[in-house]
Amino acid sequence: MLTEAQVAQYHEAGYVVPEFRLSEDTLAEIKAAHDRLLARNPEYRDFCPALLEHDLWFLNIARDPEILDMVGQVLGPDFALWNSSFFAKPARNGLRTPWHQDGEYWPIRPLATCTVWIAVDAASPENGCLRLIPGSHKARELLAHETNPSPEVTLSQELPATAFDESRAVDLVLEAGQVSLHDVFLVHGSEANTSARPRRGMTLRFMPTTSVFDRELADDLYRRIGTANHRRRTLFLMRGRDRSGRNDFAMRH
Repeated sequence: MLTEAQVAQYHEAGYVVPEFRLSEDTLAEIKAAHDRLLARNPEYRDFCPALLEHDLWFLNIARDPEILDMVGQVLGPDFALWNSSFFAKPARNGLRTPWHQDGEYWPIRPLATCTVWIAVDAASPENGCLRLIPGSHKARELLAHETNPSPEVTLSQELPATAFDESRAVDLVLEAGQVSLHDVFLVHGSEANTSARPRRGMTLRFMPTTSVFDRELADDLYRRIGTANHRRRTLFLMRGRDRSGRNDFAMRH
């Protein structure tokens, strides 16, 4: 579990890297599952916005009790998994992920999510590791994003350079199997991978059940900014109960 100091860092900086690490066997299983996904859906070579829509095997990773313990420490005892995605930066031509805040894309109100980012491969500046702006989550508000229609980026919404101070960015260097946790408002992105090493990363998206997954808002975001339509995402109650009383756990992909 996270130490008190690590929990404090999460709330102060917007992210934390715990001592936890996935085993080599688990990493091999994730890679094999990702290979299966790409064999069926080659269009997800760079980014798959919804793993569980295609293969519920990935739910096994989200159910890891140690991961759930850490998420509970920062979100509270009642939370759900609402999505899992995969950012795969292939060697030599992996795409850039623009600077953004996750909440720009997500139909959750009030916005509150902890993302668990899993380094399937070792991640460094050379192969396009995550870059973060510490403390950029503390205002608890979304900055003004701009649409970037370029096919050379994984996401369509990008923060302009004037929206934040990039000189404060830190590189999230991780070994294979390490994970990080970050807040929904944290400004982050990653550079293209031009190295000879791939940089695969899997995410788990957890929301406190005091928030509501708004399926009508999902339609609206899809129409307005062209994000993946999250309307039909299945919610999985991982710990506790639905505190809002309004979340739909019956919907299935």
